[in-house]
Amino acid sequence: MAAAPRRRAGAGKTGTGKTRAPALDPVRLGGLEEAQAPESPGSFEGLHFDGVSFDGTDLQGSTFLECEFSAVSMTDTGLRGARFLECLSAGLYAPVFRAPRATFRDVVLEGSRLGSAELYDNAWNSVHVDGGKLDYVNLRSSRLTDVLFTGCTIEELDLDGVHAVRVAFRDCRIGALNLSGAVLQDVDLRSTEFRSVTHLPGLSGATVDDGQLMMLAPLLAANLGLRVEG
Repeated sequence: MAAAPRRRAGAGKTGTGKTRAPALDPVRLGGLEEAQAPESPGSFEGLHFDGVSFDGTDLQGSTFLECEFSAVSMTDTGLRGARFLECLSAGLYAPVFRAPRATFRDVVLEGSRLGSAELYDNAWNSVHVDGGKLDYVNLRSSRLTDVLFTGCTIEELDLDGVHAVRVAFRDCRIGALNLSGAVLQDVDLRSTEFRSVTHLPGLSGATVDDGQLMMLAPLLAANLGLRVEG
């Protein structure tokens, strides 16, 4: 199936000194065929999975190209090394979502409800995570390029060892944020609430607003060994 022409949008200008926004490619699908959940790994193209269960199925190494997932369940689905290319997902449900070493390119994830999301060693490019509630998101050692999170609630976000370029969190709520060993470039945290940050030096390369800076001030002072007295 030939990909529809897309125009890259949202890229910030370089050389302006301002935080560059993620550059997202819009995903437009059409003419999809209704399908049941596959029972074994393979390559799947132009399919619509509506309300089906992938629970417990081993699909490691599979490729999903120009597919749409509507209210599907993927509890304990084996998705190691899977590739999701030009895909849309709405209402994904998985108390345990296992997709280590996976690739997500030109993907929209809307309204997901995930418990433990094992997404370490992932490669994300042009991904929009819109809304939803995620308890624990493990993106350790992943590479994130042009990624946007909007309106999400994430209890614990583990970005240990992540390399992130043009990543933005807008109107999100994050409980614990782990930035140990993270390398950030043009990462926008403005308008997002977070309760705690592990490894403050990992914030280098991020943009925060005035309110967030005030919240971080005691942590920054402690990290630098500063004593603040009135």
